[in-house]
Amino acid sequence: GRLTFFPGNQTVDLPSINFMKRHGTVFLNAYTNSPICCPSRAAMWSGLFTHLTESWNNFKGLDPDYVTWMDLMEKHGYRTQKFGKLDFTSGHHSVSNRVEAWTRDVNFLLRQEGRPMVKLTGHRKQFRVMEKDWQTTDKAVNWIKEEAVNFTQPFVLYLGLNLPHPYPSPYAGENFGSSTFLTSPYWLEKVNYEAIKIPKWPSLSEMHPVDYYSSYTKNCTGEFTKEEVRNIRAFYYAMCAETDAMLGEIISALRDTGLLGKTIIIFTADHGELAMEHRQFYKMSMYEGSSHVPLLVMGPGVREQQQVPNVVSLVDIYPTMLDIARIPVPQNLSGYSLIPLLHEKSENEASPRGPRPSWVLSEFHGCNVNSSVYMLRTGKWKYITYSDGSSVLPQLFDLTADPDELTNVAIKFPVTAYSLDKILHSIVNYPKVSSSVQEYNKQQFISWKQSLGQNYSNVIANLRWHQDWLKDRKKYENAIDKWL
Repeated sequence: GRLTFFPGNQTVDLPSINFMKRHGTVFLNAYTNSPICCPSRAAMWSGLFTHLTESWNNFKGLDPDYVTWMDLMEKHGYRTQKFGKLDFTSGHHSVSNRVEAWTRDVNFLLRQEGRPMVKLTGHRKQFRVMEKDWQTTDKAVNWIKEEAVNFTQPFVLYLGLNLPHPYPSPYAGENFGSSTFLTSPYWLEKVNYEAIKIPKWPSLSEMHPVDYYSSYTKNCTGEFTKEEVRNIRAFYYAMCAETDAMLGEIISALRDTGLLGKTIIIFTADHGELAMEHRQFYKMSMYEGSSHVPLLVMGPGVREQQQVPNVVSLVDIYPTMLDIARIPVPQNLSGYSLIPLLHEKSENEASPRGPRPSWVLSEFHGCNVNSSVYMLRTGKWKYITYSDGSSVLPQLFDLTADPDELTNVAIKFPVTAYSLDKILHSIVNYPKVSSSVQEYNKQQFISWKQSLGQNYSNVIANLRWHQDWLKDRKKYENAIDKWL
């Protein structure tokens, strides 16, 4: 998101993104509904908020037979094809990932990730670094050139890439974390090092307690030099440049087959990357680097060179796709069609449900964060509250005055915080949701523990946090017993 919504981005060259901006619409304030892979994708494919689908963590998403917008489009005569990363149904991701999510309520601090690091690979002419993503892109390109071009009915193609996600780090234990920012000199040369902003580094004592937990579990509480931080950010931007090139392949394939003028292209992501902002990498946070996503649309009927300031989110994709296909949109969805914003129609004529709300909701219930988190974004405000809303201090940021989200003004503006909390309560009974997640975590952990018999401590000792656990096994076992 950070590279697409700032119109004057000078950090890295993204020719395909810029092509979409010139010939289409960019949403300046698009958000994920949950800043982690599976729950975010579950929201995008279902059009429903996370607390409605109960996709609490990377292991718990939608049922495998859930009817997505693509299924409906297929039922209405579209030819459909999916390539690459889908990751929205339950049952995937490592045991480590699961156990980390379930035990986040336990009163202990264990490092769950490898320390973030950079790695340069290949040579100056090597542009295929993420080979798997390139192979997936090749499949999509071939499908367009060999299949789609001959269809008499309309098609919908989904291409899911893994980049610009950090790579697995084998040194971090058998389940690996993904803390390696990897690229080749070819992509790194496209990054303007001078334009890279080094984020302000908060002292550990002044961090919000939930941020401290996240920073610790993400292995970011140690010392990092400015050079290390700049490199991590540069390598991340280089990975974005490689992703952009894959988007370019799709645009070229559509152009070569004469389909570009009659195809709508949507480019978005499941979450962002903090890249050392707020003393963290990865996602799982409501800060902009993690929750703000790219969203660009181009194609027939879409206004060119338009920048839409309205807040939108990934649940809006479902009704938008149905709207494009002229399929009646179910009334129970959390999202609203983007078509009125893309066509600049008046809101009311477009939606039988009335106008789009002036807020978006994001929530998080997974690993690396020791509380359920809820974020309401409206106007210049971002309101973040935790758990039951009272046991952990909420945060309020004025994104106009403080785009880097360094100053929590919740105590300074109690009336604003209170009114935003009231809106949030009207959307979701969040204290109730938080306690049902806590109950779910406990039940899941108990049944997993029982399935292992007396052996559970040895299994935990071999997960990503094994080094910390082994230092004082008894202490951590006791903490779990106390929690249960």
